[in-house]
Amino acid sequence: MTPENRNPWEEGNPVPLYVITGGGFSADTFNLVTLIAARSTPDPAMQPEQAAILTMCTYPLSVAELSAYLSLPFSVVTVLLSQLVDEERVEAIAPVPVAAFPERGLLEAVIHGLRKL
Repeated sequence: MTPENRNPWEEGNPVPLYVITGGGFSADTFNLVTLIAARSTPDPAMQPEQAAILTMCTYPLSVAELSAYLSLPFSVVTVLLSQLVDEERVEAIAPVPVAAFPERGLLEAVIHGLRKL
């Protein structure tokens, strides 16, 4: 492969990632399972990665899915998402906490009651 055709991601070159994020950092805390939903459409002047996020998130997607679809590290995606949240272009939906789920015993009792009907 010639030097012109090399993929900078394969070599671990941080410069393209720095350019994508604009040297920023993520002030927001995102989990891998935080859902992201678009609140606006892509703008022609936007970075291609941010425009892709808005296009993909017409239905909520997790941060992990976005990272995989964009082939970008989680940390880079969180920086891009932070910028979009600040601009109110996307909404971050926190994952449901474990405590919000009913106990297993309660679910089994409900199933048992339904089977008796």
